[in-house]
Amino acid sequence: MGWNLEGLEVTARYLEEFPVQGLVVQSRVALGGRVLHTILLDAPIRVYGAVRERVILEHTQVEQVRSHHGTI
Repeated sequence: MGWNLEGLEVTARYLEEFPVQGLVVQSRVALGGRVLHTILLDAPIRVYGAVRERVILEHTQVEQVRSHHGTI
């Protein structure tokens, strides 16, 4: 699997602490070659007092990738 996960569902750990699940709406290569994904969450989460409906994750924080047909 490549680095571009746009359109796929993922399960990940935001800030290595908060479990999240949602749709990847953007994948991009950042400065230094790091891959970042913007995730539209299935359900909002509260992070240090702020409610988040989308988060940006590093590729290394993604734990599982699914298409609409199942796990990839």
